[in-house]
Amino acid sequence: MTTLPAARVAGHARKHPGIATVYAWELRKLRAQKRTYIGLGAAALVPLIFVIALLSSSGGPDEIPFGRYVKETGLAVPLVGLLFSSVWLFPLIASLVAGDIVSSEDNHGTLKTILTRSTERWQIFVAKLLAALSYVFAALVVFVAVGLVLGGLCWGFDPLTSLSGTQIPAGRGMLLIGASALAYLIPLIAIAAIAFLLSTVTHNSAAAVVGTLILSFMMQLLAIISGLDFMAPYLLSEQFDSWQGLLRDPTDWAPITHAAWVSACYAVPAVLWAFLAFVRRDVAG
Repeated sequence: MTTLPAARVAGHARKHPGIATVYAWELRKLRAQKRTYIGLGAAALVPLIFVIALLSSSGGPDEIPFGRYVKETGLAVPLVGLLFSSVWLFPLIASLVAGDIVSSEDNHGTLKTILTRSTERWQIFVAKLLAALSYVFAALVVFVAVGLVLGGLCWGFDPLTSLSGTQIPAGRGMLLIGASALAYLIPLIAIAAIAFLLSTVTHNSAAAVVGTLILSFMMQLLAIISGLDFMAPYLLSEQFDSWQGLLRDPTDWAPITHAAWVSACYAVPAVLWAFLAFVRRDVAG
């Protein structure tokens, strides 16, 4: 009976961890970082501040969609919050983690260690990207949930008036709020992908976070310049309003479809560029 060499037996016994295992590692790292809770705390605090401001004032943000209904039904509160938060809050939350998840390990000298382990580089890349996107999704859920709960406690869950003027029952309204959050997530993923790219290629967390915010603000600035109106439909910042199509009767899917392919035009090249930079990373020395 032949026996395998000890080194070969050890090689068979040692298996590469799967994507799920590496993804779990990345989530544990996120749970151990302070900035993770800063972003989630901001996602919970902003709706609270907004509700307190509404309670302390006699009027409301009547000039924006659903603004006139915030004191009639709590269903309008998270929707108005989404409109305001696309300007700075969610680009900041997305960049806090997606812009740090690779570069922080560069700064601490741990990236070289994990890249030279038995884990495949593409597995580490996918796990980090999924962890960053999971965080963005969690922050969005916290934001919408806090706004909905606080709005409901203060003004109840009466029917919501749609953008077409029809009445939406509370149950269907909550489903539409959830669907609106998913539509809102589409351009947010693109923002996170850009931050992830900058984190990968700059090797610097501050540069990635600031760079993502500057890019976001520049797109918002371009959108309001009258001579550049032709660019507005293709700016990532403009895609954050696509969810409003769900709040029309009948549902208008055109802005959501448009936002999906425009966001993909930003996200896919960013992810591919980041992937090539990551897998080709030189860790010698």
